[in-house]
Amino acid sequence: MAVNLSPPDATHLHPVAGVELGVAMAGVKKPNRKDVLVMRLEPGATVAAVFTRNRFCAAPVVLAKKHLANGARAFVVNTGNANAGTGKDGLNRALDVCRALAAALECKAEQVIPFSTGVIMEPLPVDRIVAGLPAAVSDLKAGNWLSAAESIMTTDTVPKAVSRKVRLSGGDAVVTGIAKGAGMIRPDMATMLGFVATDAKVSRDKLRSMVRRAADRSFNCVTVDGDTSTNDAFILIATGKGPAASTKKDLSALEEAVTGVSRSLAHAIVRDGEGATKFVTVRVERGRSEAECRKVAYAIAHSPLVKTAFFASDPNLGRILAAIGNAGIGDLDAGKVDLFLDGVAVVKAGGRNPSYLEPQAFAVMKKPEFTVRAMLNRGRASATVWTCDLSFDYVRINAEYRT
Repeated sequence: MAVNLSPPDATHLHPVAGVELGVAMAGVKKPNRKDVLVMRLEPGATVAAVFTRNRFCAAPVVLAKKHLANGARAFVVNTGNANAGTGKDGLNRALDVCRALAAALECKAEQVIPFSTGVIMEPLPVDRIVAGLPAAVSDLKAGNWLSAAESIMTTDTVPKAVSRKVRLSGGDAVVTGIAKGAGMIRPDMATMLGFVATDAKVSRDKLRSMVRRAADRSFNCVTVDGDTSTNDAFILIATGKGPAASTKKDLSALEEAVTGVSRSLAHAIVRDGEGATKFVTVRVERGRSEAECRKVAYAIAHSPLVKTAFFASDPNLGRILAAIGNAGIGDLDAGKVDLFLDGVAVVKAGGRNPSYLEPQAFAVMKKPEFTVRAMLNRGRASATVWTCDLSFDYVRINAEYRT
């Protein structure tokens, strides 16, 4: 059940010159569903990426980091199998897929970047994926973004794709992106899988800085269940087929567009959180540093007790205060903390606000979207994260994931 999330309109997704996408049904895990994606980049495209920090990172992540240094010409993505926790055999299988696509596209295997998502610790079905590649290659076209978004879904209920244009000094540039994710979401860099492309021309160094900052302001600010996947990857592509972003003003405008697309995709992941019924903004203000504020925000957003209270629309404020106190801020003065649910002041100076009435908070928490705002009153910094509730369906979906 997605929270106020509708499927994207394909007519609103702008093609990006220099990128073609093709999908296939390879039967990686289930028959009759799109599960293989090929993205072909024209020569001259620049690519930057950030990946999971999980030490059990998947075989495709290991290869992707290595292959990116050679200049990417193509991506290959499969769902239904994460190829994680598979050791050396997993690396060999991922490389076999890269070699097969390289032969079809007449490029080097080291220029093919692999990505996988799905069940962990199962051998990658190379034969099925390779058999599906010809169909994906024959499907390659610039306007295939929605189909591509559908092909990378796992437990997602809605494909996630966003597009916009941005005015640069040399003309309009396009920024279009897709992402997948609904569970195992607490990105420690990005999202489970995200691909954003622009036709703007950007230097490699500038693109690397841009992808890190965009991730920190979007995907690194969301959580569904506090778990960081073994396969997280966020890729930013600049094909150079459109206007150049060389001036400081152009780079700033392009980065804002990239961040905006990334943030919309990140929000869509939370809204589509497994079993989610609430979209909750958690904002922590007046801390001593942004890192401190983010630490407190995540303590609230990760707490199973808080998240189940969100699901029940139960203003059990003690759970939120307990999460704040357990965030690891050793010198926090609890007697200075204020707490708001939307505009309702529920806690003043560390205790229940004398004018607060519980029906006020209940009315806020009944809404499908609301904001929890904590004021630490010890500095000027702030941070915002986005999360969802924890419902019966989350347990059911994850209990049945492999069945």
